[in-house]
Order: sequence, then structure tokens, then C-alpha cells
Amino acid sequence: MIKELENKLKEKDIRPTAMRLLVLEALTSREAAISLSDLEKAFEKSDRVTLFRTLKTFQENGLVHSIDDGTGAPKYALCEEGCECNIERDLHVHFHCRVCSETFCLPKYKIPEIDLPSKFKGEEANLVVKGVCPDCK
Repeated sequence: MIKELENKLKEKDIRPTAMRLLVLEALTSREAAISLSDLEKAFEKSDRVTLFRTLKTFQENGLVHSIDDGTGAPKYALCEEGCECNIERDLHVHFHCRVCSETFCLPKYKIPEIDLPSKFKGEEANLVVKGVCPDCK
């Protein structure tokens, strides 16, 4: 398992440190996206700045994407295989459960391409559907 995680980091040109491997393992084991605060609770002995820098490194190298689900704190989830976080090709719908407050990636449901007026350049898009997840029904 550790070797697979190391390889995943190396594929994205991320040096595999102990903390990065732990964070990647935590992200891999989750079905839902996670906030920095929730990650901090899971790693009681680590500091917030290290976790934040780890997530930012992952995001800058295309390993995770951030989600603004309307809760006031970004959530982070692993990108699917082959994702480049390209606005025209890779963006997908997210689902936020109003009962358990979990946010899920729905990669099979792509955000449709938006034909912007000339001279406008889109850099990111976000579509969050809010409701009740299957576990909370």
C-alpha cells in the first residue's frame, strides 16, 4: 500500500514525505471530501500549517481538487485518474448532504461546458447539489 501511495505522489512530481503519505492515505480511504479542520482532527499530533501546505501541494500538482460546497470551508478530494482539473473537460458535480454535512464527488456527472462571451476566460466552475445522501435517508 505504501509503495502505491509513493508512486502516486511521484507520478505527480510530489516528493513522498511521511506526512504527505499519511494525508494521501487518509484521502484515499474516504468516500467524501474532507476539510482542513476535519483532517486536523484526524491528525492530532500534526500542525495545521503542515496539513494546509500538504493539501496545497497536492492541489497545485493535480492530485486533489478543492470544493466550495457553501459551508464556508473548502473541502478536498482526490482527483480521478487522468484528471488535469481542466475547466473544459474535467469538472464534475458535487453533492453536499444537509444532514451529515459530507460532500461527495460525482465524477460521472460533468459540468456542462459554458460558452462564455468573447474576452471572458473561465478559470474554475463549481456546481454543488444539496440534499440528503443515501446513508442519511
